[in-house]
Amino acid sequence: MELKSYQYKVIEDLEKYLGYLQRYKKVNVAFNKYWEDRIGPYDPLEGKGMQPYKNNIPNAAHVCIKVPTAGGKTFIACNALHSIFSAYSGSIPKVVIWLVPWSNLLDQTVNNLRNPAHPYRQKLNSLFNNRVCIYEKKDLLQGSNFSPVVVQEQLSIIVMNFASLRVKNKEDRKVYQQNSQLLAFADRYKTKSHLLDDIDETALINVIRSLNPVLVVDESHNAESTLSVEMLNALNPSFVLDLTATPKENSNIVSLVPTIELKKEHMVKLPVIAYNHPDKTEVINSALHLRHKLELLAKEDEAKGGKYIRPIVLFQAQPKTAEDNTTFEKLKEQLLKIGIPEEQIKIKTANKDELKGIDLLSRDCEVRYIITINALKEGWDCPFAYILASLADRSSAVDVEQILGRVLRQPYVMKHSAPLLNISYVLTASLKFHETLENIVKGLKASGFSDTDYRERDMMPAEEKLQAVTNSLEHFLFPEQTEQIEGGAGINPERISFGAAANVAPLPYRI
Repeated sequence: MELKSYQYKVIEDLEKYLGYLQRYKKVNVAFNKYWEDRIGPYDPLEGKGMQPYKNNIPNAAHVCIKVPTAGGKTFIACNALHSIFSAYSGSIPKVVIWLVPWSNLLDQTVNNLRNPAHPYRQKLNSLFNNRVCIYEKKDLLQGSNFSPVVVQEQLSIIVMNFASLRVKNKEDRKVYQQNSQLLAFADRYKTKSHLLDDIDETALINVIRSLNPVLVVDESHNAESTLSVEMLNALNPSFVLDLTATPKENSNIVSLVPTIELKKEHMVKLPVIAYNHPDKTEVINSALHLRHKLELLAKEDEAKGGKYIRPIVLFQAQPKTAEDNTTFEKLKEQLLKIGIPEEQIKIKTANKDELKGIDLLSRDCEVRYIITINALKEGWDCPFAYILASLADRSSAVDVEQILGRVLRQPYVMKHSAPLLNISYVLTASLKFHETLENIVKGLKASGFSDTDYRERDMMPAEEKLQAVTNSLEHFLFPEQTEQIEGGAGINPERISFGAAANVAPLPYRI
């Protein structure tokens, strides 16, 4: 796997900045001069040019790469590590702390970087002469194949989540405790100026600080709070590389990728088709038939020489806040009743993870339906996810922006011969469809795209919406006299015309 043209440009931009850093020595001077030479001096009155460097991490260069969702940030970072360590010319050990915001993203990152068949690991092996080792926090605490000699001879990537460095519970505090397994590092400290006050010199945090690691901060917009910046400073980094689709105000952007580049390279499934149904039953009906139709098209495409695709529906169920809400248990029960095999259905919530250890891209995998609430946020990656079917209460705007990016990634980064396999879909039954569309636009923008990247159709009868508004007002004024407007808006299995062996019903709309 090689860099796409826009990814190569990102690496080129980073290397140019590193050149300025070597020339001017000071991180702020290098950054400001880098942008001044590219687009002219910053003019705050006209809003022209790049804002001056923000010194968030005083002792390290701290820069950001802005790449839209599905743009290959992780692969870019793998290539960037070689550029960074080449610029530092052996003055620092090749130690990387790869920070991620969530445990599911940690597991995915560790698995991909360790897998010798994965393009990320293959690229790292190629760039660092097969001398690469991936660690988790538990490996370091046990001193597992981690010593001063080993660190000097290889690229060491330590994948941790933000919580590991925030002292909240007993498990996290181990990073700050005495550790005899790491005594060999303490014996080789050239100076003790890096030691944190009242923290034993053998503690993992002090060992990390002695190594002046390079930090890769994935989804860095989640690490901009005061607490998170303190966490980054606590690691005593030599260089910090932020990866995000939506940089915060205090980011120092050295390269940004326009969304059109991803479209040209077939990295994403766009546009997003947003379709509003009369009720939840029709959302399910439509999702089942659309997914089945997409799978038939995928099989035809593969028979003609295309790639294997097994389209997946993400059902966004309601949290357990009311008795009549469509919870994930109820939804799974309904899917089983209409004949969906249980092995095709998995639940992924904050407290229940049936996806752990499953390779969703494998031809042997049976999963076609994933039920979630908001657990599939940033970091979860499956290009086979095509349809986001929301079963939120009809009286609410559908909050799809948090997981919309999960259906955008294009399988195999190529255009498929069947046009419907190059599109992603959002199905809803919302009386507030306008607000739902606003949330879709938020989701697109959060992924680095725009409000021109969706198409919409609303099939909710206007009189029903008007009646809902009237009912809502009456409920607000006279709650003791009115019933919940959600009343009959649940799921009616008898109206779902789908079974395990059913033929594909015609879709209720054209795309």
